[in-house]
Amino acid sequence: MSDVEEQGPAPERGPVERDLVIDLVRFFCLALVVVAHCMMVSPVLHEDGTVSTENTLGDQDWFEPVIWIFMIMPLFFVTGGTTGLQSWRRLKSGGGTGVEFAQARLLRLVRPAAALLACMFSGLWAALLLGVDRQVVQLMATGAGMPLWFLAAYLAAQLNIPLLARFHARAPWLTFAALAALVMTVDCLRGTVPLLAYANLVFLWCTVQQLGFLMADGHFSRLSRAALVALVVGANLLLGAVAGLGLYSGNMLVNLNPPNLCLLLLAVSQAAVLQLFRPGLGWVSAVRWVRAIVAVAGRRSMTVYLWHLPLLVAMSGLLLLTDIAKPAAGTAAWWWARPLVLLGVVGLLLPVLALFGRLEERPTASGHTRNRPAIVVVTAAVVVFIPVADAAFNGLTLGLLGGGAACFMLAVLLLGRIPERIPVRPPAPIQRAGGQARGAPGGTVGGSAGGALPAGPTSASVEP
Repeated sequence: MSDVEEQGPAPERGPVERDLVIDLVRFFCLALVVVAHCMMVSPVLHEDGTVSTENTLGDQDWFEPVIWIFMIMPLFFVTGGTTGLQSWRRLKSGGGTGVEFAQARLLRLVRPAAALLACMFSGLWAALLLGVDRQVVQLMATGAGMPLWFLAAYLAAQLNIPLLARFHARAPWLTFAALAALVMTVDCLRGTVPLLAYANLVFLWCTVQQLGFLMADGHFSRLSRAALVALVVGANLLLGAVAGLGLYSGNMLVNLNPPNLCLLLLAVSQAAVLQLFRPGLGWVSAVRWVRAIVAVAGRRSMTVYLWHLPLLVAMSGLLLLTDIAKPAAGTAAWWWARPLVLLGVVGLLLPVLALFGRLEERPTASGHTRNRPAIVVVTAAVVVFIPVADAAFNGLTLGLLGGGAACFMLAVLLLGRIPERIPVRPPAPIQRAGGQARGAPGGTVGGSAGGALPAGPTSASVEP
């Protein structure tokens, strides 16, 4: 696959070899999030019977520089932009429309989320009926609902892909610069109008997503290694400068919600690092057992992301009701117990994946199924965003959990099933570590070192 021309609209690409490196990176991001949450959640039962939570990891003195390195949420949106653009081009080449793209994206994300909200609402109501203190139930609802902000941000970015892809095809760098300018404008005004800061849940993550567009079209691959290193150093120096001047917090977890310019600078650095390490990542991703693990996890990644924190909170809450010795947060015994907590979460995830994992599969009907009108898809999107926005501004409550579950289920009913517009193709060739694709007619695949990322399908679970 040739690189994109420097001038003129970016050409539409058909399906080619899938990129195992992107799958591997997304798997790494997901695994790191699960491990980090297991080191953060720490409910505390006080002598007066009240319960509070502590972010044990976030309270450590060494945490701030570490989270600077391991805040991988920007990287997830970069790779989401790459695979999202490929999916849109693939759908468009088969005659699909932006409405169909939005319909597919909504269904792939809303169906597993609807099941989660319904189960959380039922489980917490059952806890109330069994006599669990309402304050404990509210605390569990608040903690377990934390992943929902990601769902809102990711959906907002992904639903804008058809529009942003059109701008990107005409003027890729101008589109990126315009979105970055919107991010900085919101940051400048957030002190005067605090609620305006939440606009960057859309502007910031759409800007980061555009980096994935640029990567997919080979703009990063055309940079020399020296230029990529300079990009990494420059982005981090600028990040250090704005944090050192007190314009932003140096804690990237604080900068996450609502997001700000710091995460865009991190995204630039992480995208360049991904391109720098692409040869080594390509070799690792081609190892048979690594490929098998990533493929299995990729098909159920959204279920893992949505469920791991509610399961962790539920497990921690149940332990509070037992007589099992619980070491104080931050002590050596507490840290030594973290591997056991992680194993417990993984053990709880296995039956959940068996029960609800299939909800991530694309709900495809026959080709004779009529498409949903645009107004129906827009209505479904609004129905989804109403409870999510309420939770972002006012916090997640038990009542909102029930209302959110009802809204998400209504959205699923409105969206129906996705007509299959693109003919079924043979399995895509698998990328080899050396750049050759098994079953390909020859040449190097786009995802090899120095090449543009391929536009073929990936195993990322959120891609239609």
